[in-house]
Amino acid sequence: MNQDFTFKSEYNIDDLLQIMALLRSENGCPWDKQQTHASIRNNFIEEVYEVADAIDREDNAALREELGDVLLQVVFHAQIEKEKQSFDFNSVADGICKKLILRHPHIFGDTVAKTTEKVLDNWDKIKMQEKGQETYTDTLKSVPKAFPGLLRAAKVQKRAAKANFDWEDVYEPLLKVGEELSELEDAMENGCPCQVYEEFGDLLFAAVNVSRFLKIDAEQALQSATDKFIRRFEKVESLVKDRGIDMKEASLEELDALWDEVKQ
Repeated sequence: MNQDFTFKSEYNIDDLLQIMALLRSENGCPWDKQQTHASIRNNFIEEVYEVADAIDREDNAALREELGDVLLQVVFHAQIEKEKQSFDFNSVADGICKKLILRHPHIFGDTVAKTTEKVLDNWDKIKMQEKGQETYTDTLKSVPKAFPGLLRAAKVQKRAAKANFDWEDVYEPLLKVGEELSELEDAMENGCPCQVYEEFGDLLFAAVNVSRFLKIDAEQALQSATDKFIRRFEKVESLVKDRGIDMKEASLEELDALWDEVKQ
């Protein structure tokens, strides 16, 4: 172990910063030294999803560990920029502290906001000013394209709704789903791949609109549907084995009948 680091019973953020600096130093870890923002980009995304998974499972021990992994990613990216003399971890902390103070004028200023709705309204207005967003279109364009598709669609729709560009009730976007489905069927009949691609995207976008009105997280709803499919598939596979059926040789009608059986 490096002579500057002896194992301690408890470490803090300063220790983490020093460890990362050492790993990235000339005599540090070959792998860590080679990494760039781009090379560990997906690692960051994966760690955030693992935090979400720990939350969903209500696993506090896992949550503690995964939050540490996310913090490591923040420190990693900050160290890369510190080496470029661009910014460091303290700059990141400074920025978020200032943002929180500026966006909570009802706490750190004289603004009155006694409801959640008013707080969020103030937050959006201040955010637009900070980012130099002059139009509602600017706010739509600012939603990151790196977001999962369903999440990005919901974010864009919510921001458009703040400009009063929205349906009156859930039944209107529900009708839109039917309309988009018909257009997808027409595109399939015409045999134009690019049109099928476009209409399928429109169908998904319309479905997200319905979920938004129903106050359902489309991403989570799809995850739940996928989990349900896996559970039912497992039961079908179990029935297939119990009845001595070769699943790969079974007809679609046979498998569909088993599927209906496990759904009951």
